[in-house]
Amino acid sequence: MRLGLTSSPLFYDPVLIMPLPANQEIETLRAEIERHNHLYYVVAEPEISDAEYDALFRKLQGLEAQHPEFVTASSPTQRVGTEPSESFATIEHSIPMLSFSNAFNEEQLRDFDRRVRSLLDTDEITYVAEPKLDGLAVELVYREGQLMNGSTRGDGRMGEDVTANLRTIRSIPLRLREVDGHVPSVLEIRGEVYIEKEAFATLNRRREAEAMQPFANPRNLAAGTLRQLDTRVTASRSLSIYCYDIGRVEGITIDSQQQLLGLLPKLGLRTNPLYRTCEGIEDVVAFYQRIQDEREILPYEADGIVVKVDSFADRGILGSVSRSPRWAIAGKFPASQGITRLNDITVSVGRTGALTPVAELEPVRIHGVEISSATLHNEDEIARKDIRVGDTVVVERAGDVIPKIARSMPEFRTGDERLFVMPTTCPVCGSEVVRVETQAAHRCLNTSCPARFKQSVLHFISKGGLDIEGMGPQLIAQLVDRGIVAALADVLTLDRETLLSLDRFGPKSADNLLSALEKAKHTTLPRFLFSLGIPGVGAHLADVLANHFRALDALSKASEDELAAIHEIGPLSAHNIAAFFASEQSYQMVADLQAAGLTLQPIADDRELPALAGQRFVFTGSLTSMTRSEAGERVKSLGGIVSSSVSKNTDYIILGENPGSKADKAREIGMLLLSELEFLEFLKSYE
Repeated sequence: MRLGLTSSPLFYDPVLIMPLPANQEIETLRAEIERHNHLYYVVAEPEISDAEYDALFRKLQGLEAQHPEFVTASSPTQRVGTEPSESFATIEHSIPMLSFSNAFNEEQLRDFDRRVRSLLDTDEITYVAEPKLDGLAVELVYREGQLMNGSTRGDGRMGEDVTANLRTIRSIPLRLREVDGHVPSVLEIRGEVYIEKEAFATLNRRREAEAMQPFANPRNLAAGTLRQLDTRVTASRSLSIYCYDIGRVEGITIDSQQQLLGLLPKLGLRTNPLYRTCEGIEDVVAFYQRIQDEREILPYEADGIVVKVDSFADRGILGSVSRSPRWAIAGKFPASQGITRLNDITVSVGRTGALTPVAELEPVRIHGVEISSATLHNEDEIARKDIRVGDTVVVERAGDVIPKIARSMPEFRTGDERLFVMPTTCPVCGSEVVRVETQAAHRCLNTSCPARFKQSVLHFISKGGLDIEGMGPQLIAQLVDRGIVAALADVLTLDRETLLSLDRFGPKSADNLLSALEKAKHTTLPRFLFSLGIPGVGAHLADVLANHFRALDALSKASEDELAAIHEIGPLSAHNIAAFFASEQSYQMVADLQAAGLTLQPIADDRELPALAGQRFVFTGSLTSMTRSEAGERVKSLGGIVSSSVSKNTDYIILGENPGSKADKAREIGMLLLSELEFLEFLKSYE
């Protein structure tokens, strides 16, 4: 497990203000570590960073070493991770997936080398080192070259069955390539699922355009995406994998890490090209320094390197302790943190009226970037972390990208610090601010609030909306503050004279923007629906609505029940959409936009629908004539939908060999079952 950083203070009895007895301190530490294990592995919402977690773990290891009489089998030091999520079935690893011990500097890497050389009684060791990706460890099981299942590491012995989601990752082959005319009869591959920096940034830009909370860091995004119950969500996000290790292998002999990394690409399995063969520990240290220096330009997040003894025979001699192999270690980079002063907490107002507290910091440089502000999310988060104006705070770039306050440092308080209280009136318009009991956010109730309106305009002209080039936050602020734009329709009626009156706006800029505005007036229904900022309607739901109703008029007349009956539209979204179009204010806004020249490209109603349009198929068991992926592609080519689970909306269950519980469930609810032969005949009648 790799997490992050908070200090690990001594545990004290709150009544006596005295150190707890050793057994109680050990139990308190165990409970805290297990809580963080759950937050990290199961919930994918860690509260502390890697260095903080490692500090807690080292402290527990030290106490147990001093007091071996208190060591128990259930201690975190005696196990690999935590229990897998109950949302998925579990798969047992035939060989446990152990986690690596950590080295936090070059000297600790050399200590590891001294231990290895001593145990092997030799001075010459070949290592293989590669960047340590900040993702999620998985195991892929191939039998006779076919991907049978995939799972997360889980607690090292049992992992979550995420086969359906792993199959959506394009860099994972569903069938291995032959090497010298054959494939291994059994091959269990370990790898790291991750998301590249650019893909992560693209997803966050899209979420911000849709007024959604951005993802905190690439690691959490990869972990959360791989645990999605809806595989379509997983497929929509650009996950990748690098393979680096094996479990059980049959039908082939592999003697070293170098041989393994040379073989895997031939089989079609992706490996990191940056791995390096190191003759001795000084080569390892040089590689550690190189990757640390180059981590900013790597396409993925790397928080260290992994060092492994090359020879598998030597690994067998070295063996493992209960939690980690003796033949490998993770060389961790220093945490990307800084310490600074929190000068003030200001409040920003978003498009939906949500008030977000923002930490205004004494500028601090972290990993090459100057940080002067960081979001504090909401009042509850500030209280939980006990953050006060004037505090000395630890600032962290989450995933080396997003600035956040990791913790306050109460030991530096002078008594002049003050508690933050969320304002009861909007800091922009002075209107009432309320907090709904079930939500963490405070909201400004004034729909005409200038701050809310500026964000609405930004959303209206964003890439997912009308996509008006040449307009940005500064220009919109100027237009709104001067009263030039008081409604969305005013954006479309801007003229050259008005634009030339603005600060730093010349003739060329004005002409370019007018051209972009004219182009934006002729848009599609999905873009228009997105641009309106209806709560919960992002780019995907806008497509669903447009494809279902075909015209704005039909959508505007739909009832809440009609909307809720559409697949992918939940009750809350249905309510929000119906309420939006029932509002007189919304009706007038749409009318004003149309009067300003906005037109929607028609969607043809007479197009021929595919033969299996809208029909849902579920496959269970193994097919003999083709892979399930190939069968699914044939269904999709005819307009059908392939689902991973049985529901009341399922139309057909296709039974392969050894069908699972899906078949039993289908029989219980009277679903239509087709054998593989019947399915093939069924397809022929439509192809």
